[in-house]
Amino acid sequence: MKFYPYKRLNRPVALRVTSVSLKLPDGTRDQLETSAYSTQQQAVALGIAGHRDWVSATIRLSATLPPGANTPDAPWSDLCVLAVLTDGETNVRTSAKLTPDAEDSRDWSGSLEVFRDDHLGRASLAVYAVGTVEGVRGRSIAETDRGWIIDTVSDEPVRGLQLDVQKASFKRSSREWLQAYADAPWIVEASARVPTVFVNTDVEGVIDLLDSNGSGVDSKVRDLLVAQMATDVWTAVFHGAIGDLEVEPDGRPVFPTDWQGEVLREMLPDVIPGVHVEEALRQVHRRRTGESGWVELQTRIHYAAIRRADATKALALVIRSLEQMNRERET
Repeated sequence: MKFYPYKRLNRPVALRVTSVSLKLPDGTRDQLETSAYSTQQQAVALGIAGHRDWVSATIRLSATLPPGANTPDAPWSDLCVLAVLTDGETNVRTSAKLTPDAEDSRDWSGSLEVFRDDHLGRASLAVYAVGTVEGVRGRSIAETDRGWIIDTVSDEPVRGLQLDVQKASFKRSSREWLQAYADAPWIVEASARVPTVFVNTDVEGVIDLLDSNGSGVDSKVRDLLVAQMATDVWTAVFHGAIGDLEVEPDGRPVFPTDWQGEVLREMLPDVIPGVHVEEALRQVHRRRTGESGWVELQTRIHYAAIRRADATKALALVIRSLEQMNRERET
């Protein structure tokens, strides 16, 4: 939790996306269906229409300020509401002013233009209410507690971890670095724009099992294999995200704005339970960069990965299927 040396609102700004359209190279616009954005997921998928050459996207927004934001006796003046799109990968930040829907209204609306060439994948959209407080201009008095994800390539509006799964012969791969892992069934590359799992086609039966659509024990074993793979993925991407943090001048770590930030927000409540995610991030960062505590934290990280992968459920289903098979053989 952050502390501010001035008065602020103690509730967040509510943000909604109300429409999305794409500007195409010929100057025409494609108004996307409501399936392109999800209020529940707080995500927008600009690849849903199948256009690979769109120029820009116009995102219409509606924001509701907390009670007390524009009362006559508020301890601030010059109230302004800004929508800010931040891309940690390309280091691009775009902002747009919103306007009140009516005089003294807490509902503000407007639009933000997202240019395709400025982004490679995901960006984070937040709204800030700022004003002049105690003579200082531009102070934030409220903001969204969790930004929307604007995904410029995805065809599904989800904010969770997205993976690129690729099959490859590790022994004969054109990616020479894979050859060093020729005896591994899969390898996770967490440094890519989207985390990538390479599945080794040289391991006999792995691909057939993963691609199987059957029922019975085979399907349960497949689910267990996928859960093990997912556990490895969550562990790898957490370490990748925590090892590549930006740090403010005062030493505080900053949440990434791409998939790495989503991974940390998902796993930190299990890694450091009982505290706000920002405090959890600071504690993990201190342990990783300090003299002690990092090794002991690996158990919690592994536990968080197991929970995200639903490994316990997959194992239980396999055990029940085997027990049922044994009972049927005995009768």
